[in-house]
Amino acid sequence: MNKEKAKKIVDLLSTRFTDKPALEFSTPYELLIAVILSAQCTDERVNKITRELFKEYNTPEKMVTLSQEGLEKLIFSCGLYKSKAEHILSASKSILERFDGEVPNNLEDLRSLAGVGRKTANVVYSVAFGGNAIAVDTHVFRVSNRIGLVKADNVLKTEYGLMKILDEKDWSRAHHYLIYLGRSYCKASKPDCENCPIEKECAKKIKR
Repeated sequence: MNKEKAKKIVDLLSTRFTDKPALEFSTPYELLIAVILSAQCTDERVNKITRELFKEYNTPEKMVTLSQEGLEKLIFSCGLYKSKAEHILSASKSILERFDGEVPNNLEDLRSLAGVGRKTANVVYSVAFGGNAIAVDTHVFRVSNRIGLVKADNVLKTEYGLMKILDEKDWSRAHHYLIYLGRSYCKASKPDCENCPIEKECAKKIKR
């Protein structure tokens, strides 16, 4: 696929989907915690958890007053709660000790926090700080390869492929569009190709 066609796909998706995440947050710190919690968990479930969690623990200062067991009880329903609680508390302590209580606004420092990999760092960097980055989750990986934006066998190669074929100013919004496309139409099984907004541009045009 060439850059011109990739641009057309992004523009078509922009008429159907928002470029904002489904996660609810009001500060970079809340977004960071929500994204950590979202691993292998739906945004709906994360939002339900954070609506209660952030009433009392919406800053790193407040978060570290919790024990790991105490935090685990509050996030239990999101799955992987033990490792997530450990990462959240460790990241919160690092933010306090290394970054004066503020979530760092660059990718290198974000990735140095516990539980923060490339995907999480890219989301926080792009959404909270307006940076240009592409976060490749399971939807972005599946959809971008299926429709022909890239041809890659892992998430890192997919990220680099998307960075190459898309204009840098479109990286962040394209990431959101591909997520929503994957959730709404280009599902893992039984994709709704007939009603897909980019059906005519899709490389495979899967019919099931």
